[in-house]
Amino acid sequence: MKEEQPSSRRSFIKKLTTATAAVAAGSSLVAAESQAKSFSIIKRLVGNSPNDQVNIALIGAGGMGTQDTITALQTPGIKLVAACDLYDGRLKDAKTRWGADLYTTRVYKEILNRKDIDAVIVGTPDHWHQQISVDAMHAGKHVYCEKPMVHAISEGPAVIKAQKDTGMVFQVGSQGVSSLGNEKAHELLKAGAIGELNYAEGFWARRNPLEVWQYPIPEDASPETVDWETYISNTKKRPFDQKRFFRWRNYTDYGTGMAGDLFVHLFSSLHFITDSVGPNKIYASGGLRFWNDGREVPDVLLGTFDYPKTQAHPAFNLSLRCNFVDGTSGTTYLKLVGSEGSMDITWDKVTLKRNKVMDSDDPFYLDKLKKAGSGYAERKRMLPPEEITYDAEKGYKGGPYDHMVNFFTAIRNKGKVTEDAVFGYRAAAPALLCNDSYYNNSPMFWDPEKMQLIKK
Repeated sequence: MKEEQPSSRRSFIKKLTTATAAVAAGSSLVAAESQAKSFSIIKRLVGNSPNDQVNIALIGAGGMGTQDTITALQTPGIKLVAACDLYDGRLKDAKTRWGADLYTTRVYKEILNRKDIDAVIVGTPDHWHQQISVDAMHAGKHVYCEKPMVHAISEGPAVIKAQKDTGMVFQVGSQGVSSLGNEKAHELLKAGAIGELNYAEGFWARRNPLEVWQYPIPEDASPETVDWETYISNTKKRPFDQKRFFRWRNYTDYGTGMAGDLFVHLFSSLHFITDSVGPNKIYASGGLRFWNDGREVPDVLLGTFDYPKTQAHPAFNLSLRCNFVDGTSGTTYLKLVGSEGSMDITWDKVTLKRNKVMDSDDPFYLDKLKKAGSGYAERKRMLPPEEITYDAEKGYKGGPYDHMVNFFTAIRNKGKVTEDAVFGYRAAAPALLCNDSYYNNSPMFWDPEKMQLIKK
């Protein structure tokens, strides 16, 4: 960690309990103490008075695209004018939800050709992210693209180049990146709250069919209601298969499995909190243990990642696991472990646990040190950790809302976003390489600075 970071537990705790620190621009921290723990409230005062209306269009009106649009429309000055999807039922639903005057089409380039659209939300399956994002930016549209940014690591440079060449605002939709929880964790880590970072982990447990991608298939699903030929036009040609269209996350031609759907959130938040650019070694294992429904991706996945030492952080290891078989073991979004304590991090809460030590009062041990000529070297003993919880204030709209606000603020102010194409690629690459490691049964090596695969 950086030399200016506090090394003393006492100085850090004193700072926590006596200082009022800004979480981010427009944020405040109020600290209070109790016998059990210190309880702090994170509060964000977001002012969103719109300077100009931003007209948006949705490309890919499935579950995530629809939810992104709902969130976008909660921000002032945003209007939805068009929607695109390859299934007629979703276009009908979009009109029902957002108005009969909504322009709808199966052809995304018709959206890009409209002069009244400023920005698009790309909520398609993963295998269309790159092409639509690049086409949209070259058509003069700002882009909010769902994670992972790309379907394969070979696709990342084209998105980065398009953003650089066009100057359009491009943001990847790992929604938690902009959350108060991430901002507070970044502040605490930089302040030395857990000492030197040495390990991080995250895990998920799911069992509900919808959560494990057993999405419902409409009764009218057919080649007449679905533009199947367009859907598969950039991948392997196959006869119409309703499962491959509506449950696309289960198939490698269209989705990126557990790593692309879930691990990528962890990479995005971890890299924001630690200022990291990514790991240099990736290894994964797992298997298909339960959901034998024709899916091509594992329902249990374990990933381990080596992060090298950089100017921003010491070397550390990351462990991720996902289990779609048993949903009872719970979920930890992200845990960071350091030499002085740990942090459990979600989008609206951070729980800090600090190691607590006390000088030894063991006279026998001290006498042994004397006889051995070791002087009075301190012997420490472990005590229950000091615990401090930071909660977002009631009424906080959450990370997804903040992420959208940041996107539209950048559009209006010609500013920048945190999760641009470079950041998004550095989060997507280790997730995609996790899949490559699983299928190749070998470690993958990556240069996170140059964003290049290393052949060994």
